[in-house]
Amino acid sequence: MNNLAFLLEGEQTVDMLPMTIIMIVMLVAMWWFTSSSQKKRDKEAQDMRDSLQVGDEVTTIGGIIGKIVSIKEETFVLETTKEKTHIRFLKAAIRSIDVRVAELNPTPAETKETPADQGKTEEKKKKFRFFNKK
Repeated sequence: MNNLAFLLEGEQTVDMLPMTIIMIVMLVAMWWFTSSSQKKRDKEAQDMRDSLQVGDEVTTIGGIIGKIVSIKEETFVLETTKEKTHIRFLKAAIRSIDVRVAELNPTPAETKETPADQGKTEEKKKKFRFFNKK
């Protein structure tokens, strides 16, 4: 009788082995996916902080909105309110960049029109003149 019970226990451990391996593989896969996505978010946040420029409008993690006046290695000075209050923050305190200076002031190369664009502009002007004739 004892021999029969031992054989049954052995079969149960053999049946549990594939399930244990599957569980371990699933846990490792979940850990890998979460850690890689976290690393990606951290890298994007660091890239955002490194791309700060004087004049950018930002929102801090505390909800303060203002314009960057100066930038140092790990800190920046934010100008808020009509009284131009200056507050110094760590770069890590930035939640988002709302308006970039580069978006407000395009470079001359970006604003240059090609000859094809100039022709389209002339056509638009002609159409506009057509509607404004008196």
